[in-house]
Amino acid sequence: MSHLSASVFVRCSGGHLHWGRYGAAGLLLVDPARGVLLQRRAWWVHHGRTWALPGGAIEAGETAKGAAAREAFEETSVPAEAFRAVSASVVDHGDWSYTTVLALADGAEARVANTESAEVRWVDPDDVPGYPLHRDFAAAWPDLRDRVGRELVLVVDAANVVGSRPDGWWRDRHGAAERLRDQLAKLAEAGVPDPDDATVTWWPRVILVVEGQAKHVTGIPGVEVVAADTDGDSKIVEVVAQQKASVLVATADRELKRRVEALGASILGPGTLRRQLDEL
Repeated sequence: MSHLSASVFVRCSGGHLHWGRYGAAGLLLVDPARGVLLQRRAWWVHHGRTWALPGGAIEAGETAKGAAAREAFEETSVPAEAFRAVSASVVDHGDWSYTTVLALADGAEARVANTESAEVRWVDPDDVPGYPLHRDFAAAWPDLRDRVGRELVLVVDAANVVGSRPDGWWRDRHGAAERLRDQLAKLAEAGVPDPDDATVTWWPRVILVVEGQAKHVTGIPGVEVVAADTDGDSKIVEVVAQQKASVLVATADRELKRRVEALGASILGPGTLRRQLDEL
């Protein structure tokens, strides 16, 4: 339930009333074994008796990701530590927007936690259209359905990315790799834009592949570090082949790009990655 400062109706440019001065956010929680978590809204709330996602108004100074997690806990008792946010999509209504945060959970327990919810239920994604859905959720569901269960893994060729900028990295290759690792941890928290859809942001799992003088760099929260004993490119190909998610590889190496693209990975140029890191 949102505080009074955010709890107002806003009329968007399309003429519809929406809840939340600063927009709203909801959590699309996915459990591989049980489906997606839906909430049946209480009869007395806006669009009551329809099914949608746990969510609500974004507070002043709050991120959409934080609001989705808070609202989900308030309405379904699912704590933030029970899931991992993987992506977000924004529906922009002009003067108001709604952000859907997709998250993966395994075994999270949900229950009706406040009077805004009449029922919560795990639903097979293919069965969702058969429910009496909230108008906006029904419109968004086809695009959301395509991303249910998907996540992004960003595999970074440390030697290639570090070497893409002449900033003296050759004097301390280990230290340069650590600095890159620390920047990548911030990127994992902030998210990366989908290259094909400006409305979508991904919070990737980041794997940094190091070699040579940097091979003793250790991982930190948000960044897994994998060391290559000899051939860094072959280790990157091995890492990519192990992934079941969508993979984005940060490298400019032509032969490595050919090898990972053959495995279905997409490429992120070091210059683009560096610009994203510089903006954090």
